[in-house]
Amino acid sequence: MDYLGRQLRLMQSMQQQRVSAMLVTHMPNIRYLCGFTGSAGVLAVFCGNNRRKPLLAFFTDGRYTIQAKEEVSGARIVIAKQAAMAGATEWLSRAAGQAMGIEADHMTIAQRAALSKAVAGKFRFKELSQVVERLRAIKELEEIHSIQAAVRLASGVFDAVVQDIRPGMPESGIAAEIEYMCRRLGAEGMSFDTLVAAGARSALPHGVASQNPVPANGFVILDFGVILAGYCSDMTRTVHMGRPDKNAVKMYEAVLESQLAGIDSVKPGVETSKVDSAARKILVKAGLGRYFTHSTGHGVGLEIHELPSLRKGSSPAQRKQKRTLGRSSVKSTVPDVLEPGMIITIEPGAYVPGCGGVRIEDMVLVTDTGCEVLTPTRKDLIVI
Repeated sequence: MDYLGRQLRLMQSMQQQRVSAMLVTHMPNIRYLCGFTGSAGVLAVFCGNNRRKPLLAFFTDGRYTIQAKEEVSGARIVIAKQAAMAGATEWLSRAAGQAMGIEADHMTIAQRAALSKAVAGKFRFKELSQVVERLRAIKELEEIHSIQAAVRLASGVFDAVVQDIRPGMPESGIAAEIEYMCRRLGAEGMSFDTLVAAGARSALPHGVASQNPVPANGFVILDFGVILAGYCSDMTRTVHMGRPDKNAVKMYEAVLESQLAGIDSVKPGVETSKVDSAARKILVKAGLGRYFTHSTGHGVGLEIHELPSLRKGSSPAQRKQKRTLGRSSVKSTVPDVLEPGMIITIEPGAYVPGCGGVRIEDMVLVTDTGCEVLTPTRKDLIVI
């Protein structure tokens, strides 16, 4: 991974934010910047005094002495005798003077209070939002390859598991089989709790697998992903138990058409809200618009939900207005234009209470000229 390049890009972002020092506390951001994969640590970044590259120090505790030495790249390693946050703050305050950036999206009120108490008003904090996350939205080639491998593993598991689904099986049993096969094939873990929702429960957009048995007739939504080399995948397919009636076929075809329209709209320079609109208008036309209750997609990488978000958007004038409102509009910094190297999901769905639901989800890479669908799994309606 190009850790030096990432650190230099962070330095540029910090300069744009007019801060010369920053505390990075969100573990996926720390991993992105220096390679550490453990669960505890703080990364201090200093780029002041006309430096050509940032000065970094990684603070952690004695549990990670060996791991930090093996993994951390481009940063001094400090095994702190005190709390890592306190050690990093003290080190950075000596270099940075009286101003320091903090990750506002990842710090609780209690943590902020403790931090303020530790420095006792010696210097001020500047709340930063999604500075590292915006860098992470554009994937490097090695990251793309890791995500592609995770996508292929999950797709292969779907092809195997779907052959074994039978009426009467508990949803949780199907989820367990998916997760067992994924781990057997080398997955480090699941990207999120596997979702299996059958029959009337398929109308739940986030239907965590239950003990309910799969009915003899109705949709079954399978939504899962795996982690490989730290990077996540995400896919959803909907199958049907027994012969579907005309309404079920129409619903499935409408969602599939919506998903294909969303994919077709993915190009560099396109506003993310336009992708949502392209998918959403198909379902509106089919009379299913009110049953599409979530965004069309999201970025995927070291975390299952990353920038950008493909949701209903506001006009450029409205976004400009929001940026003037200060902290209350911190989310207005989310990238709203697709760029080459972004990896996103396209996952429209329709969920009719008491009847059932359909969702189809692929992972898509934004290329220089359009996009590439990474998920190889078939999308025609599978009837079991």
